[in-house]
Amino acid sequence: MGRRLGRECLYTPSCRLALYVALRHWCRPGGRVLMSPVNDDVIFFVVLAAGLRPVQAPLDPIDGSIDVAAVPEETWRGLSAVVTTNLYGNPDPVAALRERCDTAGIPLIEDAAHAIGSRLPDGRAVGTVGDAAAFSLSKHVGAKTGGFLAFAEPGLRAELTALRDALLKPAASASEALYAVRPYAEAGVRGLRLVRAAHLALRLLGAEERQEIRMPLRAGELRRAIAAAPGLDPFESWVRVDMHPYRIAPGGVRLRRTARLLGDLDRRLALHRAGTAALLRSRWGSGHGEPDAGDTGGTRAQPLFRVPLLVSDRDAAIAALARRRITVGYLYDPPLDVYAADGSTADDSAAFTDPSPLPRPAAWFARHALPVNPCRADEVLRVLDGLPITPVRPPAALARDGAAEGSGGGG
Repeated sequence: MGRRLGRECLYTPSCRLALYVALRHWCRPGGRVLMSPVNDDVIFFVVLAAGLRPVQAPLDPIDGSIDVAAVPEETWRGLSAVVTTNLYGNPDPVAALRERCDTAGIPLIEDAAHAIGSRLPDGRAVGTVGDAAAFSLSKHVGAKTGGFLAFAEPGLRAELTALRDALLKPAASASEALYAVRPYAEAGVRGLRLVRAAHLALRLLGAEERQEIRMPLRAGELRRAIAAAPGLDPFESWVRVDMHPYRIAPGGVRLRRTARLLGDLDRRLALHRAGTAALLRSRWGSGHGEPDAGDTGGTRAQPLFRVPLLVSDRDAAIAALARRRITVGYLYDPPLDVYAADGSTADDSAAFTDPSPLPRPAAWFARHALPVNPCRADEVLRVLDGLPITPVRPPAALARDGAAEGSGGGG
């Protein structure tokens, strides 16, 4: 990956640990970090664990990327860093974010968990513009473990390595054994169509813990953890969700399998790119940019980890796809500023995050986005085309002037 990106790369047991290392190195505790409200809640807790306050950014309702121009000037003046999301592999407007960060004298950290292989409009790879970028090897690579931190200054390797090593926990033989048998357990129960058994196996392996899209916030416990920040230990029960070995020193089995799967990355990216292009060419892809136009000068389809189709009735689509054994994951609804409110008291949202100044676009996108696996594009399209639902576009009322959301676009 260092050769691909032209940057130093430091292996970590997970992307979430890589992001935590970056935040601890580049940000002083007590700072404020601009981030996307349509993101995994684990990342929200990683920011809190670093002793930082999340500040939710306004988003573009078409693709869920950060709307740089809609961030208020007073917000820029109070930031310590910006963390991109590159949601589903679609690049955030990182050039504009880099310019604003340079003007403010703050670091830009790229969360590239979904974005190995994604490129900016100018051809640069995602992860090569910020001061640092956190990548996942669990996504496109399919290793179900591992990540790495890419960074611009080679002289930082020793310092970042020491910080990573201080956070690691020793490997346990039981953890390595579970990792070794996990692919076979999952394939076996799924091959026998034992769906409930598959979910039970994943839960036993610490790979599936959520009963809903968002994990329980547990506001009282979270306040106590924040009081003890920075540190991962007070936040362990939140940060480890769906990946208990996220900070376990890797053993030989993990490293060998990860290296083997990484060697297959280009083939996987080609499959994702082809599926993405097929989805974008369809009527369902009309709200998410342009397909690969080859020599005609159009925008090249990204090898998206998931393609967020915008649909009028997502629940109906998810249920229909499930009947064909196509799982829809990586849903981030409600947005983090709504999720963090918890509902237990009126001021919980203010206790844990600064809400977005324009929350409606993020809420609309989070409600209508159907992130599908591009490697199953043909099957997905057959299912969707047989449903009484439609593609949707954001209503005009979601313009960044803050007008009230209208009723158009399937909202």
